[in-house]
Amino acid sequence: MRTASLHAAAAALAAACLSWPARADTNIDPAGSPLWPTIQQEVFGAARTTFDSRIRITGPAFAEDPMQVPIAFDASALGKVERIVVVVDRNPIRKVLEFAPMHVRPALSFRFKLQEASAVRVAARTQDGVWHVGTLQVDATGGGCTLPGATRQNSTWSTTLNQVESRVFPGFNGAGSRIRLRVMHPMDTGLVAGIPSFHIEQLNLLDARRQPMLELALYEPVAENPIFSFDLDGPVERGISVAGVDNNGNRIRAQVTR
Repeated sequence: MRTASLHAAAAALAAACLSWPARADTNIDPAGSPLWPTIQQEVFGAARTTFDSRIRITGPAFAEDPMQVPIAFDASALGKVERIVVVVDRNPIRKVLEFAPMHVRPALSFRFKLQEASAVRVAARTQDGVWHVGTLQVDATGGGCTLPGATRQNSTWSTTLNQVESRVFPGFNGAGSRIRLRVMHPMDTGLVAGIPSFHIEQLNLLDARRQPMLELALYEPVAENPIFSFDLDGPVERGISVAGVDNNGNRIRAQVTR
């Protein structure tokens, strides 16, 4: 009986780390959040939204470090995706990032700050203009948006500001490839006394002809020294670079090393 109970607990924990199992195409919020109607109007306006379990989201059931909450999503099952928005219901700054996949898969891994236990939304807009919304519930002790980051506390942020580290990996089961980027930046929310908002606003991945492969618009809840992983269907060609800017006008420029 004890073994059966342990198996049941493990299964429940694994289920908690996945997106809510709402069926595709429903208007019923799987999280039952009273904030959703307001968020829906603020973020999507009059556009049609539908909760859709085809967006796969993985993350922790409980955020051990509310300043560095790992999350990954994949909206490939929707087909062609034009734009993705990540929103946290109960964060003081709700919008986390916007992602235009363009020439990469509509999938992303990164970390964000979580102020308190909340539903996390990943909304993907398809070519028909419909926003398909996936939901993940993450519990937390809180405070992720209102505490100073580690590099603020030890005053090292200025020596590494906007430095970029990159790595290239084979894709899952050898299919395609993955690029991982780390950009050194304090990503201050502006909600800590005496520290104004200071964050990366735009980050683009460019091909050898300097044409965008993807575009990211970032907001304050993205974690300090953010790490992003992108998936490509093919190999990583030579000459891919990163370009961006923060809200103080500091430029980000780097080559992706293979």
